[in-house]
This record gives sequence, structure tokens and C-alpha cells, in this order.
Amino acid sequence: MSHPASLQFQNDTARVSADLIHRGRIQSAMGKYSVARQGTQLAFTDWQQAREVASQTKTQALAHLDEHLIEFERQATARGTQVHWAANAAEARDIIRSILRRRQARRIIKSKVMTSEEIHLNEALEAEGYNVIESDLGEFIQQLQHEAPYHFVFPCMHLSREEINELFQDKLQSANTTDPEELTMIARRWLRDKYLEADVGITGANFIVAETGMISITENEGNARLTAALPKTMISLVGIEKVLPRLADLALFLPMLATAGTGQPLTCYNTMYAGPRQPDEIDGPEEWHVVLLDNHRTSLLADPEQRDALHCIRCGACLNVCPIFKNIGGLSYGTTYQGPIGSVITPHLRGLQDWKHLSQASSLCGACTQTCPVKIDLHHHLLHNRRNAAAQEPEPLEAFIWQLFAKIIQQPLLYRSLTRIARWLQPLHRFIQASFLDPARSWTQTRDLPPLASESFADFWRNRRP
Repeated sequence: MSHPASLQFQNDTARVSADLIHRGRIQSAMGKYSVARQGTQLAFTDWQQAREVASQTKTQALAHLDEHLIEFERQATARGTQVHWAANAAEARDIIRSILRRRQARRIIKSKVMTSEEIHLNEALEAEGYNVIESDLGEFIQQLQHEAPYHFVFPCMHLSREEINELFQDKLQSANTTDPEELTMIARRWLRDKYLEADVGITGANFIVAETGMISITENEGNARLTAALPKTMISLVGIEKVLPRLADLALFLPMLATAGTGQPLTCYNTMYAGPRQPDEIDGPEEWHVVLLDNHRTSLLADPEQRDALHCIRCGACLNVCPIFKNIGGLSYGTTYQGPIGSVITPHLRGLQDWKHLSQASSLCGACTQTCPVKIDLHHHLLHNRRNAAAQEPEPLEAFIWQLFAKIIQQPLLYRSLTRIARWLQPLHRFIQASFLDPARSWTQTRDLPPLASESFADFWRNRRP
């Protein structure tokens, strides 16, 4: 029996892939990204060497992850930061709730935090009466839509200006406009007071630096800076794989993230946070809490074959080149992390059997591996997930078909005889397919079955050289 996530995936992909306007919108955006990235990438002296250095840095960071995390905690706590360790999503939510209760907080402002989507933090807090506002423009729009982010970097890229205008008119009672700048200003004016009213600001982190006990946040809107500077309490929820050993490593990773993520030489705001407000500082939170989230990451770390998936810096580059993502969109995946990297890590984070369908939804073209700035072997990991899922719980019918195929292919006389019969039966199959009685219709209704050649290569060669 198919898992509900798999059935939902099939329904959503069928619907979205048939929406040519939606597909055209996404493919147009990805085309513009490709042009921007190509120009910026050429500014690197040697992009391939930069990828190699970044990959080796992440490999070394993960090889000594325990040491780096302890060093980060030591350096951070020395300046008054409170570091918490969360083994799973439930622990992370409990830690954050306990901080909110102790601070008697009710109003929360958030910058972009993918890990909060992973642990369903907003839903948990709103269920207890907290007012949670997303401050990133794309995330704010998606929150008004009651939808998850569509893409790591471009959360609402699937929406047109007209749709955003209608949404703002409905939810914010704004004036009618489709001008992008005016739409941005509507959101900015509405959000401005939320920063001033917020009791707690919640951020994520692009990187955590073990050497200095700092976190690094990169953004284009400045909303993360306001989220961190204005509320009295700051909470940063960070996956443990985000660690870098040295501050100097950011000299490579910050421009690489910008180039791979948006095609920029560098994002507009790159900020390091080192602790709560010190006596001689005029702004910043009175308390700063860093919640280090495991949530099955150490299980992936223990897998020598696929642990390099933890190299991911969430640039979204693999989504931007993936032919599957371009046709089914981000929401169809039904999980926090979309595209090739999401299809690789989601089965590790949420269960292999329940989410194995994501690894099946791939062309295995290798574009994701080729574009990844930290050289994750993505398309092979998709194959690894397929293999592991089949070995863990074999599908009886599929196993029987492949066993039968293996026996046939090993007997040349039987193989040649069956190919001749199949060639004769091709017209019958076309008739069955046209009459909607095809047992493989779920596959053939969107695909053409390639016709068999009129003669095999062996027959051709025999006739050519009697």
C-alpha cells in the first residue's frame, strides 16, 4: 500500500505538470538565474578548484564535527550565549517553548529559518496562542497563503505580481497595484511595527564558526538584522551540519553561496553574531540562545556512502537545474527540502520507506551533481536510496519482473524468440493502449513506448554478412 505522502505526491505532480502557465513561469525564472550565475561564476579564478576546496573543508568539518561543536559552544558561552542541544524536532520545540514561557513572550518575529519548517515550529507555537510573523518577504507571502516555502532561496517564485496583489488586498487591505516596488513597500510598512512589538526574534544561520563561536547569516533584505537587533530575546535554530572550522573559511563560502544561490557576487547583508548585547553596545538582544539541532543528522553522518549530503549549504542550485523540479514545482514534494538534495536527505530525516518515492522522481541526468558548489554526489545518492529502499522492503511484483528479466537475458535463444513475438504484438499493444485497457496505463499515458526495430542487430549483421 502506498504511503499517504506518495499518493499526495502523485496527485500534486500530475496537477502541476499539466499547468503549462505555472511551468512556464518557473522555467523562465530558472533561465534568468542561469544567465546571472554564469556571469558571476566566471569571476572566480578557478570555479572547479573552489568547489574542491569547499568540499574538502566540509569533509574535514564533518570528520571532526563533535570537536567543532564543542569548541563553538565553549567560545559562544564565554560571551554570554546560551547553547542548547536538541536531539530531535520535539526537543527543539520544547527548548524554544521553555524560553518563550520564561521570558513571558507572546509576539515572535522570524527571519528565514528552514530548520523551523523542518520541525514545524510555527504550527506548534501558533497552536499555543503565540503570534508568529515571517519577516522575509517571500516567506511572509507564503505565510499569508498558508503554504510552505516553494524554494530554498525564492519562497514564492511561483506567484505572479497579480496574484500577490490580490493576496495583499485580501489579507492586508492594501491598494490595488502590480508594481513590484510598491508591493514590497506594502509588506515593509506592515512588517515595520512587528519588529518593534516583538518579544522574541527567531533566526536561522547559514554557517556556524567553531573557531569564534559565531553564527553567520547572509540575506538580501536586512530583515534578519532587524529580527536579531530589536527584540530583547534572540533564538537561533541551526542544524549541526552548518559548522565551519575557521572564520577564514567564510572568505570562500560567502561568495560561493551567493553565486550558486542567486547569481550575485555577494549577498547584500552578511552579518556575524557573536553573543547578546554587551555593556558597551547600543543594540542587540539581552539574551541570545542557539539551539543546535540533530534530528537524524548524526544518523546520516554515520553513513560513509552518503554523509557528504551534509555538505549542503542550502543554496538551491540543484533545484534550479533539475528538470523534475522545473516541471512539478516545489510544493509537490510535500516536505521542507525540495529538489535533488531534498530527495536525498528527506528519506534520512523522515523515513526511507515513507519517502522513497522522492528518489524515484529523478531523471538521473547528473545536472544536480555538476552544479553543486560543494560537490555532493547527488544523482548517485538518489540511486543509493532506491537500492536501499528495495533491499529493505522489496516489492514482490517488481522483484519477480527483474528476476524473470535476468533469466531471459541470460538465455540468447529465449531472448531472441521473445523479441520476435514482442515485435509481432506491437500493433495489439497500441490497440489496447488506445482502448484504455492497458495495465501499464499509469506509465504509458504520459510516455510513448519506443517501437521495437523491424529487425534486431544480430539479424541485421547476419543478413549483411551471410
